[in-house]
Amino acid sequence: MYKSLVTTLLAAAVSAGAFAKEGNATADEATAMVKKGIAFIKANGKDKGYTEISTKGGQFSDRDLYLVVYGLDGTVRAHGANEKMIGKNLIELKDVDGKPFVKERVELAQSKGTFWQDYKFTNPVSKKIEPKSMYCEKLDDTAVCGGIYK
Repeated sequence: MYKSLVTTLLAAAVSAGAFAKEGNATADEATAMVKKGIAFIKANGKDKGYTEISTKGGQFSDRDLYLVVYGLDGTVRAHGANEKMIGKNLIELKDVDGKPFVKERVELAQSKGTFWQDYKFTNPVSKKIEPKSMYCEKLDDTAVCGGIYK
């Protein structure tokens, strides 16, 4: 009886989100999510991969962490926080300090392949502009990225 009560209470707590992660995502979580996204794209193809990455609340979205896929021309192929960005070329986009972060990201993808990049961006949870570090890996003609807010 006691064992089944504990099991029932634990199941209820988990389903109610009692053990949900709190706070901002970590660098390790961002790195792991990018690698998971790349593996998903490789296993399921670009169309299904980009659709899944762009699904809010899906497996590639966790608190303030989400994936974005940029073509090496600066065009957004998938976006986990703002589907309105998909298909837009953001190569000229600058952060609040005037840093052309998309152009820099594309150049880093072409020259390094795997990298961290710092800039400022709106946190989807706090809705405030905050310092952000984006982890990216080049995959074919794209950069798959996931970032953390500091």
